[in-house]
Amino acid sequence: MKYQCRNWRVLFLSERKLIFLTKEISVMQTQFIIKPLSHNTFSHLMQLSQSELAMHNAKWISVDSKPGYPCRVSLAEASVGERVLAIPFYHHDVDSPYRASGPIFVREHANTADIKPNHIPEILKQRLLSLRAYNSKNMMCDAAIFQGEENLIKGIKNFFENPEIAYIHIHNANPGCFNCSVERV
Repeated sequence: MKYQCRNWRVLFLSERKLIFLTKEISVMQTQFIIKPLSHNTFSHLMQLSQSELAMHNAKWISVDSKPGYPCRVSLAEASVGERVLAIPFYHHDVDSPYRASGPIFVREHANTADIKPNHIPEILKQRLLSLRAYNSKNMMCDAAIFQGEENLIKGIKNFFENPEIAYIHIHNANPGCFNCSVERV
């Protein structure tokens, strides 16, 4: 099967149903792992004052609803009353036109999630998600929107059928915020 690097899939939201305008997704036995951000990346910020955090364009927010504040370290929803650090983060800090950053939440006492191969964390199971697939030169080769655990698994495996795809980023589709990355096992 021949692959092209510009293979955008299209879907529409119509009457709360997802309608895909693509061929049926075939799934091979590709193993994958969801990769959270490391707690160590943010540990130096956890003890800073609000004024010190402001120098990093970051601030503490008290969680007032659940869901609504998905932690990129624990890959779990923050509970009402918890504090999350809202901070800009270079989730795609690469030398390519697709270098990107955006806001993320990190729970105050988060531990880095230990995700098993082929497992979908709870925060990804129901959200409308945008998957962005990149090659080894950090160029986006494919993108699609999925909702639901089964569709997400099929989408990830379908992307990884293409040998040019090196890794995938998962974003919340509506706000566009980065959630996590996906790699082959």
